[in-house]
Amino acid sequence: MSWQAQIEHEREQKDRYFGDDPRSPLPDDEQATFDGLEYYPIDPDYRFELPLERYDEPEPVVVGTSTDGEQEYLAWGEFEFTVDGETVTLQAYKSDADEDRLWVPFRDETSGEETYGAGRYLDLEPEHHRTDDGEWLLDFNEAYNPTCAYSDRYECPLPPMDNWLEVPIEAGEKAYDDGH
Repeated sequence: MSWQAQIEHEREQKDRYFGDDPRSPLPDDEQATFDGLEYYPIDPDYRFELPLERYDEPEPVVVGTSTDGEQEYLAWGEFEFTVDGETVTLQAYKSDADEDRLWVPFRDETSGEETYGAGRYLDLEPEHHRTDDGEWLLDFNEAYNPTCAYSDRYECPLPPMDNWLEVPIEAGEKAYDDGH
């Protein structure tokens, strides 16, 4: 299966989960009328193979949440890449030094316009997002909204200001319209 077909498949699975599963983050009244999430078209220009510039001493970072709480992460390293001719940097975080996955939250110029205002996330899993030569696959076509975008019963960590991009990332999941 091509990477594009894999993303389409994951989107279809997510729509089924949101519409049919009792554990869906959607409130019951919205789940009944849910007809799918909106996404940007899959675009290879938003798919990057990059080295992670690992920090020698990962620093704890306190991240605010959507409910005015706080969560602590470790700033693990950073990715540098170019979008629309502009070089940008995103930090990658871990909630625990022993886990393999990386969390890359971000806001961009589409936040609050076409995408969720508080930002979106990328989860990087070594078995799916590492190349044979050790680089990471940073694919914004996989960017998704945190659960608090669908219901205020969730607490979501907000992207730190270091990950507020001044370029549009027109890839991944768009803002959720609950029909209200």
